Amino acid sequence: MDCIGSTSESPYILLLKAALLIPISHYVLGFLFLLSVFLYNYLEMYFIQELLTGFKGQYVSLTFNSCCDLYQEVVSKCKLLHGRVSSTPWLCSPHFQTIFLQFFERVPACNYQRQLFKTPDGGTIALDWLRNVDVKKPSSEGSDGIPSDDKTPIVVVIPGLTSDSSSAYVKHLAFKMAKSGWNVVVSNHRGLGGVAITSDSLYNAGYTEDIRKIIDHLHTQYPQAPLFAVGTSIGANVLVKFLGEEGVDTPLVGAAAICSPWDLLIGDRFIKRRAAQRIYDRALGIGLKAYAQLHQSILPRLKDWESISKISCIRDYDKHVVCVLANYETVDTYYRKVSCGGYVAKVGIPLLCISALDDPVCTRETIPWDECRANKNVVLATTQHGGHLGHLEGMTAKSLWWVRAVDEYLCALNSSSLNRREKIQNTTVDSPLKSIDEAPYVNVMNGLVKRHQVK
Repeated sequence: MDCIGSTSESPYILLLKAALLIPISHYVLGFLFLLSVFLYNYLEMYFIQELLTGFKGQYVSLTFNSCCDLYQEVVSKCKLLHGRVSSTPWLCSPHFQTIFLQFFERVPACNYQRQLFKTPDGGTIALDWLRNVDVKKPSSEGSDGIPSDDKTPIVVVIPGLTSDSSSAYVKHLAFKMAKSGWNVVVSNHRGLGGVAITSDSLYNAGYTEDIRKIIDHLHTQYPQAPLFAVGTSIGANVLVKFLGEEGVDTPLVGAAAICSPWDLLIGDRFIKRRAAQRIYDRALGIGLKAYAQLHQSILPRLKDWESISKISCIRDYDKHVVCVLANYETVDTYYRKVSCGGYVAKVGIPLLCISALDDPVCTRETIPWDECRANKNVVLATTQHGGHLGHLEGMTAKSLWWVRAVDEYLCALNSSSLNRREKIQNTTVDSPLKSIDEAPYVNVMNGLVKRHQVK
């Protein structure tokens, strides 16, 4: 007590001297530990959770109506939808799962055959085909298109925002389905897939007229082939909205919606909520800005190019481009009107929806649980982890769980009693949609792209 009282040094000086006695290496280790904890939580990693369960993964959760024939006759037979989803151990984060696909090197080679499809308003859409014979017997790639009487089932793929047939996840899906004996056609959005805009119109999250014309055309061209569709991200929003608009009056036999945004207004608020989400928002906004500027010369209705040049998020693009071209009063009006969550109740054909609860782009807050449960034509499958269009699995991350699940589901649906839709035999009616082969440029995707006119 006397010793302490006799010193004239400040307690803070003494504390500093004591702190200096601790080795620098201990501070470094402490800093690294705190940084690791911060990054672990910031990146929403779940490695420890997976480690504690022996990397067995979490079970898929299914939501459906108790009187659902789709579940009883199809989904109940899908082992993947009743099993566990285990992520690649070194990708145990929704952000790693989402971003890794952009740099995924082990992507299947898809030698697409291209059709250029012209819409009634003069727009051009690239339809990229991957036939089952091209995957199973590469030597037959010189054959000319698909015979009109072919009964091989066709699946139409609708990509997400700024994605096209060259995107890694689209190639995974197309290759897997073609390998299973399907003919796959990727319906690229206007201005994507290496084809220029040819009308004063761009695609958006709620414009269903293009996919409606394409499906009607495919049904007319191949009346004996069962038609299915898979939409991803914004493509899923377009697909579900289309199904709700059509009800039972669609040539499609069944469909799947993967990582749908469901409610764009809630999604817009979510993607601006945290720093990690704002990175996705900015990246997508810049990509959309480049998309609009690429076609500036043929979009006369867009006047405020100064504001367009400053686009830094999705909402900016929707305000200065989508609302102008699609005649929406405000961005919120646009989001409310085109969100597919309000159309789920009207879906009239078998629909499987897959969403990851940790999706960093399309939040779980938007999932229409009650609507999916009320509609007997819908089964909702949710996973605890997976990111946005990720679900990478295996030590080498060479496959996507949702791709395998969609393949299993569509194959089961195609062979079930629910696939009893009558095919309209109408080969004499001329379609008002004719193809063109004068596009300014085309993409070469992992091989020769062949042009075929749509008869």
